[in-house]
Amino acid sequence: MSIIAEALAPCSKCGEKTKITVYKSINTAENPELKGKIRDGSLFIWECPHCHQSNLARYETLYHDPDRKTMIWLMPSGDLSETQMQAIANHTKAMGGYRLRRVRDVGELMEKVLIFDEGLDDLAVEMCKYVTKMEMSAKMPGIAGSVFHFHRTEEKDGMKTLVFIYPTDNRMMSINVGFNVYEDSSGIIGRNPDIIPDESFMKIDQEWLLSIMK
Repeated sequence: MSIIAEALAPCSKCGEKTKITVYKSINTAENPELKGKIRDGSLFIWECPHCHQSNLARYETLYHDPDRKTMIWLMPSGDLSETQMQAIANHTKAMGGYRLRRVRDVGELMEKVLIFDEGLDDLAVEMCKYVTKMEMSAKMPGIAGSVFHFHRTEEKDGMKTLVFIYPTDNRMMSINVGFNVYEDSSGIIGRNPDIIPDESFMKIDQEWLLSIMK
């Protein structure tokens, strides 16, 4: 079930503390309206009543989508014990076929939800990012250091693409990547199951991908 609480949060501009709503856990089956607010990030934005500054709420929460058998643990501090994670992992194993992920910030949580709502594999998506940046780096050497985020899929004239966004020169750019790149990445992962670590609440990102490619 969704667990809702209150907390005092300091404003990033004036420093005044305000009582805000925080979600210790989110169950999209019980509260489907919360999924849209996670997808666009609005669930974690609050306005200071004193100076009207918009602030980002940073707190730990467990996102649970029973329909997609997915749990994503947002852990900004990263200090949750292995015992706690394993206890929940064991519980989900009893329910069968759950996908467990761990993320560090709201942006990563948003991206995972977008990926899984599109029915995609986040491992393959991370490989797509890597391949795309390597191909682009021949013409744009600085692109290798950019952070790509999955945004959505598009289909035009019968051609399906993945849309990635990334910041450059103080603006957000986008690039469409053919779905065949995703399918090739998915095939590589399928042929090499040993690269997937057997652990609870896996942290799947570019850092993880680079670690298995060494």
